[in-house]
Amino acid sequence: MRKYLPNPADTSDIILPEEMIELTEKIAKNTHDVWAVGRIKEGWKYGEVRDDAKKITPCMVEYDELPESEKEYDRNTSLETIKLILKLGYTITPPGK
Repeated sequence: MRKYLPNPADTSDIILPEEMIELTEKIAKNTHDVWAVGRIKEGWKYGEVRDDAKKITPCMVEYDELPESEKEYDRNTSLETIKLILKLGYTITPPGK
């Protein structure tokens, strides 16, 4: 068996300005929507209790209706993505600037 040792980039030195925090939430919502589109294509539907065999999940709802724990997962993915982009030397410019 292969042993997988995740090694994400260390982004702890990247501090985001406030407008980037707002961007994180927008990306988190979009991340959830992309996930949901993929699941719908695979035949998943809403159900109160997750059942992989029947392809039902309680997370097949609008982002705002997700439990906070699910939102945090999407937020963290978004936050770490933005921080990695900045760490790699790219810039993100707010609209109108």
